[in-house]
Amino acid sequence: MAGKTRQLLPGLTGGIIGAVLTATVAFPILMDQEQQVADTPLSNGMPKQISTTTSDPVTNAVATAQKSVVTVTNYQSGNSMSQEEAAAGSGSGVIYKKTDSKAYIITNHHVVDGASKLEVTLNNGKTLSAKLLGSDETYDLAVLEVNASDVPSVITLGKSADLKAGQTVLAIGNPLGEFQNSVTRGIVSSNDRTVPVDTNKDGQDDFNTTVIQTDAAINPGNSGGALINEQGQLVGINSMKIAETGVEGVGFSIPIDDALPILKQLETNGEVKHPTLGVALQDVSAFPAGYLLDQVKLPESQKTGVVVMSVEPNSPAASAKLKTGDVITKINNEEIKSFVDIKTALIKSDGNVTLNIIRDGKQMTVSTKTTTTDQL
Repeated sequence: MAGKTRQLLPGLTGGIIGAVLTATVAFPILMDQEQQVADTPLSNGMPKQISTTTSDPVTNAVATAQKSVVTVTNYQSGNSMSQEEAAAGSGSGVIYKKTDSKAYIITNHHVVDGASKLEVTLNNGKTLSAKLLGSDETYDLAVLEVNASDVPSVITLGKSADLKAGQTVLAIGNPLGEFQNSVTRGIVSSNDRTVPVDTNKDGQDDFNTTVIQTDAAINPGNSGGALINEQGQLVGINSMKIAETGVEGVGFSIPIDDALPILKQLETNGEVKHPTLGVALQDVSAFPAGYLLDQVKLPESQKTGVVVMSVEPNSPAASAKLKTGDVITKINNEEIKSFVDIKTALIKSDGNVTLNIIRDGKQMTVSTKTTTTDQL
């Protein structure tokens, strides 16, 4: 014990000496600070306030972009006993285009879904009636139209392809339906994240969407709002987040580069045309191994792909002479592991597709041209 005590003493002594020296050095500084406080000019008997305004370009960018971000309120009819419309929820939107008489607002499909009436509240508090021009659940995008005479500002569009991981971005929206014009700050975690989504709410993922991942806080009500860069340019439409216990800072935005061609279709046609092959499909993984081996003649080494269950007459699949039992493994050299990959590959194509299939255990290649449908 004595040996241990001796070993501890030098450290303890040094700590005391250090504390004394620190106090000696700090004392004049503290006195100087007290003197400065005492000399602070007074105004009406109170210490004078000092202005802390800043010319930070980011705050200027936010102030400009905020004028184009709106609150979107979704009204829905009541039950059979009461047909009175009531607010069913709210989200956000961004004014991205203005003509002589009309202004156009981008938001999410899930913000306006089921609405019998839509209202838009501007940054200045004024509420306008909005017309739904078109909506698409696959891309989760919608376009609203309002009277342009009341619209104060249109946001500047940036290029989401220019975003870099680690770059500062800011989310602007209406979280929880009550904190209008809220701003949260974060970085780009990834500008090219692939996330599976369930577009028809049947409990099964059926489309891979490409999104911007950010740790800027995105909460309910932020949907449809703006993700901007430090120049105040719109680079994404805030769409969703991962809301699980223990998960923080994982939010997603639709890249503006991907959104623009969809917006054009919604403005012009009120819907989006999706490419289709005209087949019913099922994942290879959904079948027992024995069935795949005996009925489909699929080699045991092939663990992924989609099985053709039926072919529509006069469809692209019929033109390519696809048959029930064929297994699609690639489209335009993109590997097809599941049904989700089929839709993604078709959307990325220019309408001309080459399919790698396995038929009766043999590898084959067929080509066709897709048609379009308003449902993916």
